[in-house]
Amino acid sequence: LQGIKSRNRNWQKNQDQRPGAANKGAKYTSNKTHYSPTDPDARISVKPGKARKLNYLNNISVDTANHVITDVKAYHADKKDNQYLQDATKRLKHRLKKQGLLWITLLADAGYSSGENYAFLEKENITSYIPPHGTYKGGPEGFTFCKEDNYWLCPEGKKVTFRKRKMVTNSLQDHYLTKRSDCKNCPDKKKCLGKSHEKRIAITVYVEQYKRNNKRVQSKFGKYMKGKRQSTVEPVFGTLTQFMGLRKINTIGIAQANKVMHMSATAYNLKKLMKFMSKTAETMTRQAIVLFSSLRSYLDSLELVLRP
Repeated sequence: LQGIKSRNRNWQKNQDQRPGAANKGAKYTSNKTHYSPTDPDARISVKPGKARKLNYLNNISVDTANHVITDVKAYHADKKDNQYLQDATKRLKHRLKKQGLLWITLLADAGYSSGENYAFLEKENITSYIPPHGTYKGGPEGFTFCKEDNYWLCPEGKKVTFRKRKMVTNSLQDHYLTKRSDCKNCPDKKKCLGKSHEKRIAITVYVEQYKRNNKRVQSKFGKYMKGKRQSTVEPVFGTLTQFMGLRKINTIGIAQANKVMHMSATAYNLKKLMKFMSKTAETMTRQAIVLFSSLRSYLDSLELVLRP
């Protein structure tokens, strides 16, 4: 209890830019300190500019041709979007395959970006157009990578050799280090190392997958696909939250929340189907009228020819 009180006190002191943080009743809210006794499946979500509160995460997939929702599911809100992409992809690909549909292209925002996801999509033969997250920097500036011997070469000609591979915040990384003796008398030591005694490089193991995806995203067609994604998913989310009851979940448990999301998506798709059917019927009626008029004109001309 004393630790929680100290954390809240420090949070009030440091979060001076957040409205209301200095209030007497303001508290640091996280999944480590808070939970709902009535709905343990709900999680506190953390997004910049939004209040921390108990939520569920809604993940949907939309067809770019007709804006039809092809997949929807409720997830816990304490994880990032990119941690659910592989589960949604497997489920959706299986569903489309049963309908005889081939899925070859995936569009998503930077929240779904990760080297693991890029490698997974390549394995599934799906072409990704996902902008890289801001945390991806690539290799260090001025350093050259020797792929054959697996080391980095600094501008002064010193090797930054491979030491180990480990998981860092759900990301598999390769770690490289120089010898202290190599950096001891380097003229750029202060600029390159800062307060460290050796050069440290930590980089994702999926660099090649990042490069291939980024090349597609930055191409002319990739920019077109970005506009296609923004004009496809965002209107669907707006319709679901404003008109289909997904602004707030009034049920308890993730299973019930999943039912609510499925019902909202079903109502949306039914509305799309009715609109499509009415357009189809209207088109068929118009075509029948044109055909009947042509046939009547033909019969009138035929009667004139055959009249004695």
